Amino acid sequence: MPKLLTAIVDDHPIVIEGLKTLLRNEENIEVVGGFCSGEDILSYISTHKVDIILLDITLPDINGMELCLMIKKASVSTIILILSNHTERSIIMQTIQNGASGYLLKNSSVDELRHCISEAVQGNICYSKAVIEIISRPSKNELQGTPRLTRREKEILAMIAAGKTSQVIGQELFLSPLTIDTHRKNLIQKFGVKNVAELVMAANQQQIL
Repeated sequence: MPKLLTAIVDDHPIVIEGLKTLLRNEENIEVVGGFCSGEDILSYISTHKVDIILLDITLPDINGMELCLMIKKASVSTIILILSNHTERSIIMQTIQNGASGYLLKNSSVDELRHCISEAVQGNICYSKAVIEIISRPSKNELQGTPRLTRREKEILAMIAAGKTSQVIGQELFLSPLTIDTHRKNLIQKFGVKNVAELVMAANQQQIL
């Protein structure tokens, strides 16, 4: 059986060397190279066949999530496994959406990596144990449940979602822009989000809009 040609992409050369050492004894894997940037791996796969890429999220030039899409566009058959320290559920889900076949944290065991590689080769999506736990935990919005809104807050929320400014909303509701800004801040706080874009997204998810 031919060996799986494997590339490692990480911004830390020491991590690349460590993974090379770990994988050296695997009968079905041949590490063809280590790359420290997105540009380097994209340039390599344009002229060489690579079966599997072990990819970090944090790279100096291209975000690993975006790089997933670029690799898949350049070589649809290449399997991408994310190997990262990022534990945010949204990042994990986004990489899978962008074409990755699995996600492992860097503290995973060699057995977990081996298992994920074999699952990915069979066309399955695979996560390390720690990542499965992160995914199965409900997100903050789900935990909090639907925030209770006053009639006025619902009205203002709908207008914010329609892209109207505090000035315009104030004119339409005969309120000062300052009052609208206060409502806006209160809504952001009630939903536990950081900005208006997240506010609208959370309100849509919870079917308030």
